[in-house]
Amino acid sequence: MEQNDLYNLRQIVNERGVLISFAGPFSHGIIEEIGQAITRYLESETLTKAYLMDVFSVYIEQAQNVCKYADKMMKEGNTDCDFNHGIVTIGKNDGHHVVCAGNFLRKSDVPPLTAKLDALRNLDGEELKALYKQQLRKERKPGEGGGLGLIDMSRKSALPLEYKVRSINKSYSFFSLCATL
Repeated sequence: MEQNDLYNLRQIVNERGVLISFAGPFSHGIIEEIGQAITRYLESETLTKAYLMDVFSVYIEQAQNVCKYADKMMKEGNTDCDFNHGIVTIGKNDGHHVVCAGNFLRKSDVPPLTAKLDALRNLDGEELKALYKQQLRKERKPGEGGGLGLIDMSRKSALPLEYKVRSINKSYSFFSLCATL
């Protein structure tokens, strides 16, 4: 695609049902601004307040995961990959809102993450609720994620969370996660 051929990009976005998309460096300010735009957009639809909040909170969780991972990598001195450049999209598919986010990950970080996601895919609503409560009570080390965000997204999703891992090179992959609400 030519650099300035935005019409083709628009066609691709429309064909895939994307309503809102951001690709680039994530920061807490960007997350907040996009969150406000998402809220305004969703308020224009006839959605319940609870559903709107579910879509919004899944967006926040996904965008913050991208931002937190980038921060962690930078603090560790990892500058050979642009961890801060991610993507988040919100779209519609078969009457559901789909919130997706993607970012670069170290290959060594992929197996533990996909193992958590695979385990969550096999749980029903009651099991997810019990696991969520269990994780809330669990003591965590400073800086350690509790997995609450993934569990919460799984609880809010109408379908199991979907992910895709694309190998970039010997050290890094691009990880995509989608929640269908």
